[in-house]
Amino acid sequence: MKTYIALFFSLLFLVSCSKEDTEAEKQNYKMGFTTFPYEFSIESVNDTYNFIEQNADIYSEHIDNTIPWDALINQTELPTAFTDEINSKVNRKINSHPLLLSVSILNTLRTDLENDFDGQVPTYTSLSDEHIENGYFRYLEYLIDRLSPNYLVMAMEVNELKKNNPTKWEEYKQLGDNIRSRLKTKYPSLKIAESFTLHNWYEKPTDFVNEIREYSSKSDFLAISFYPFIMNKHTEEEFQAAFDFLHSQTSKPIAFVETNTIAQNLSIPNLDVFIPSSQAEQKVYLETLLKNAQKQKYEFVIWWAHRDYDRLLPFFPEEAKDIGLIWRDTGLLDEDGNQRLAFSVWKENFDR
Repeated sequence: MKTYIALFFSLLFLVSCSKEDTEAEKQNYKMGFTTFPYEFSIESVNDTYNFIEQNADIYSEHIDNTIPWDALINQTELPTAFTDEINSKVNRKINSHPLLLSVSILNTLRTDLENDFDGQVPTYTSLSDEHIENGYFRYLEYLIDRLSPNYLVMAMEVNELKKNNPTKWEEYKQLGDNIRSRLKTKYPSLKIAESFTLHNWYEKPTDFVNEIREYSSKSDFLAISFYPFIMNKHTEEEFQAAFDFLHSQTSKPIAFVETNTIAQNLSIPNLDVFIPSSQAEQKVYLETLLKNAQKQKYEFVIWWAHRDYDRLLPFFPEEAKDIGLIWRDTGLLDEDGNQRLAFSVWKENFDR
């Protein structure tokens, strides 16, 4: 009888463990994409939103272009080109999915403020000037009120400014503190962060690392932008070392607000750039990322973007085409919509 009782409790224990293991394997973080289209057409835009609705449980509106500074500072009518773009995003809002709104105050090179629609940067003495603060707050206020996000990145990749134009860093920090305080007062339930590039935080001098760690602690969650190929990281061991560094820098919830890696060789002759890669490498990166997301209980992961944009690149301004090449071949679908190896990794994790 004791043998049967022991066997019963052994089986009960095994069933319990099996149940716990199954539950532990369920996806415990959100997965999503930006709405960046793959070609210059309404069909591409609509297809992108449809893809997100079917293959994600969060998504990101990524606003990293000209800011209507003059209208915002002087409180005049906003440019139609700007309001039309935002109206389009509002009309396509995926109400079933939480929304991350990521906004940039910095230009593409992350050296100064973003340009106005006339190509000019607003005049200022310090980045923390009152008119800059008020203008940018009105900008965020407009976007938040129109799009009603669940998460906000109020300024993107801000550590790049410290790296690229360090004389403006202290001014920016004051501006960031002021904007954050005003946003928290007006939108107390909104989760707010600034984003930081892991590829220009990891393996940097100790003083730089510590400064970014201290400043990033002011955010509600640690928002990370990471493109490992930019720092020539290509293996699982290299990816994991970067993630281990990240985990050592914070006790906040972690969110990858934009990330991907190339699925084929990157060649930009005009910039003397050649970076090797493959579908297999992209797959390993995504596997390693999602394994860490599960283990560390990340808030979410946003892949930028879902499909290669070879057909969109010809419409880039001539001066931006070389930069555009950097992320062209990073989709989980190639330019023809064919699934890459990494897509199966995404689906396997998303369908848990």
